[in-house]
Amino acid sequence: MLSRIARPAAATGAGALRRGIATSAQNNAKVAVLGASGGIGQPLSLLLKNSPLVSKLSLYDIAHTPGVAADLSHIETKASVKGFMGPQQLPECLKGCNVVVIPAGVPRKPGMTRDDLFNTNASIVATLTSACAKHCPEAMICIISNPVNSTIPITSEVFKKHGVYNPKKIFGVTTLDIVRANTFVAELKGLDPAQVSVPVIGGHAGKTIIPLISQCTPKVDFPHDQLIKLTGRIQEAGTEVVQAKAGAGSATLSMAYAGARFVFSLLNAINGKEGVIECAFVRSDETESPYFSTPLLLGKNGIEKNLGIGKITSFEQQMVADAMSELKASVKKGEEFAKSFK
Repeated sequence: MLSRIARPAAATGAGALRRGIATSAQNNAKVAVLGASGGIGQPLSLLLKNSPLVSKLSLYDIAHTPGVAADLSHIETKASVKGFMGPQQLPECLKGCNVVVIPAGVPRKPGMTRDDLFNTNASIVATLTSACAKHCPEAMICIISNPVNSTIPITSEVFKKHGVYNPKKIFGVTTLDIVRANTFVAELKGLDPAQVSVPVIGGHAGKTIIPLISQCTPKVDFPHDQLIKLTGRIQEAGTEVVQAKAGAGSATLSMAYAGARFVFSLLNAINGKEGVIECAFVRSDETESPYFSTPLLLGKNGIEKNLGIGKITSFEQQMVADAMSELKASVKKGEEFAKSFK
């Protein structure tokens, strides 16, 4: 049974998913998944249902949600599950939520960039976050919908419009980049991936994804040519999946895992667990980009402290510099969209 098979939790963030599945910690958290019937939403909802950190699971989509909710409700864990379908049911779905996770939107297809998703997903995210601002303004908002480099600025502007903006509670979920970096480094070095922790900073698209291999725990070294190849693979890992699925979608299962890991870290922090650190794309003063992903110390009210970039190599410094123009352009695109959104 899933709730019994967790391995010992690692000291790194990778242990968060296992702690979320197999912990005796009790919590009365209500978590909503908006886009729960989709390729990410369904496996994400399954992982959340299996966590004792979640007492109420609120599922929303524009189709099929009652069936997904009925299916999950048969699983022998304590979280109650309720499905909501269509805009008229969204307010009830969000009422009383502690955490809202938004994977809603269209997936990438071969040849598409994350930015190609902007026109469709920007409207979806603006609509859903507007409902969050109205009906659960105090909730932690976790955005998975791409392009994250633009959808987080959209979310911030929407919350500002409603007068309930709190930058400590709005997160762009970049955890999949960390999960991939941990996995790829572990494969190359013959390590247990659960014991590897690589911070990934910047954004969540192409060259804005900046893995800090120099800060890896345990310490690892790669020849420069291998480091370039590894970095490129981490940056383009999403495209690797899109191409392998040959038009049938993008990363859904690994993204669901990563999304659940982030939510469990957040719930553990809300519960008072100390020392919970995850990277996420947030409002930031760390660089000239107004939004930037860095390791964050999480607490009961969201971001307790931005831990910053730390000491990095000249290779990594150059990556940060190279990412700036794209990051700032993506942020500006999101902000301008939000300002014109009715």
